[in-house]
Amino acid sequence: MLKEYRTVVEVAGPLMLVEHVEGVKYNELTEIEMPGGDIRRGQVLEVDGDKALVQIFEGSTGLNIKSARVRFLGKSIELPVSLDMLGRVFSGLGQSRDNGPRIIPDKRLDINGSPINPYARDYPSEFIQTGISAIDGMNTMVRGQKLPIFSSAGLPHSRLAAQIARQAKVLGTESRFAVVFAAMGITFEEADFFISDFRRTGAIERAILFINLANDPAIERIATPRMALTAAEYLAFEHGMHVLVILTDITNYAEALREISAARKEVPGRRGYPGYLYTDLATLYERAGRIEGREGSITQLPILTMPENDKTHPIPDLTGYITEGQIILSQELHRKGIYPPIDVLPSLSRLKDKGIGAGKTREDHSDTMNQLYAAYARGKEAKELAAILGDAALSESDRLFSRFADVFENRYICQGEEEDRSIEETLNLGWELLAMLPRAELKRVRDEYLDKYLPSREEA
Repeated sequence: MLKEYRTVVEVAGPLMLVEHVEGVKYNELTEIEMPGGDIRRGQVLEVDGDKALVQIFEGSTGLNIKSARVRFLGKSIELPVSLDMLGRVFSGLGQSRDNGPRIIPDKRLDINGSPINPYARDYPSEFIQTGISAIDGMNTMVRGQKLPIFSSAGLPHSRLAAQIARQAKVLGTESRFAVVFAAMGITFEEADFFISDFRRTGAIERAILFINLANDPAIERIATPRMALTAAEYLAFEHGMHVLVILTDITNYAEALREISAARKEVPGRRGYPGYLYTDLATLYERAGRIEGREGSITQLPILTMPENDKTHPIPDLTGYITEGQIILSQELHRKGIYPPIDVLPSLSRLKDKGIGAGKTREDHSDTMNQLYAAYARGKEAKELAAILGDAALSESDRLFSRFADVFENRYICQGEEEDRSIEETLNLGWELLAMLPRAELKRVRDEYLDKYLPSREEA
């Protein structure tokens, strides 16, 4: 029988202070029984001697401190897991949102997970095909990697996330691939878009969705990505599945963390975020990876909107330190009508060299990627020079690279929202574009690959 406390001494917003408690632990779940018999849930944020500070999930409106009864449940938040979760939509706290049948769990797992022994980690080395050329060809995602997308207000990161969720696959292992999608602090309209898109395309059959709306409690927003990662760990390490976890929007998550930190009257760090923001984000991102001896893996694709499009803001800045690269979306490309507006020059996948080449993508992938990157960068430089000095100042070679940059953006980066390009199609398209340039300019590609793959300029 759980001990009940009627020693609530103070309530401030969603926080409640309970005195004279015994044996209470950090992160422990609580039940608050209201006078009418309604039960609200909470979580212990802080313990100081015989005092416990509790965050109430549903808020403290209507709570009477004299009659409220508090029970500490002796456990942290747990997620009941089962393979029956595939194809289902849940709230940020793991409750059904789709009116489907109740999940009969195989087990219940603590959402904070268990740390992976660094020695047991296996190096990411297998190509994940997203069907998007700017990612597959230029900033390749590797199984077990964490590769965030840096976006900003007004850019189509939601559409891009839905497209990747539909199309992503580990080649040759399609039947063992799953997507866990967690949306934090999104509007009802965005939630409806994601759910409808997953159902329309049939992608929901291999996916689990966790949806936290903007009007849901901040503490739920903190739990949502942990719910998703717990479900992913169950699928990956107990059922040998290759799991892609998409988390959107990490900025909303960090804002909730700041809100709770301010309510606890903690000393703020940069821009008002708590000093432990780096550590907290790391507890999420570092749950990606592969474990030696286990078939499954977790690959993470966190999406964050950079406040004021500022890459030095604490959220993208700290995320960049923890993760293995970043995909950056461009306002300029979006204004040109290019989708997806991925800016390949500042984007980076630090593990791309481990997931490409013979036996993974194709032998020529590395050379063509480097040549396309160099040619596009030179074309952008020529455009900047023309903007200052005029087209007349450009040499014939500069004009050619300037035209190459336009074609690269309109044919290689730009593709349809329903267009799923195979890696072969992406690589062949790259060769078509390189055929625009004189062979003497293709200095980053080995002669054997030029002889084998380069089409004639007439063919291109």
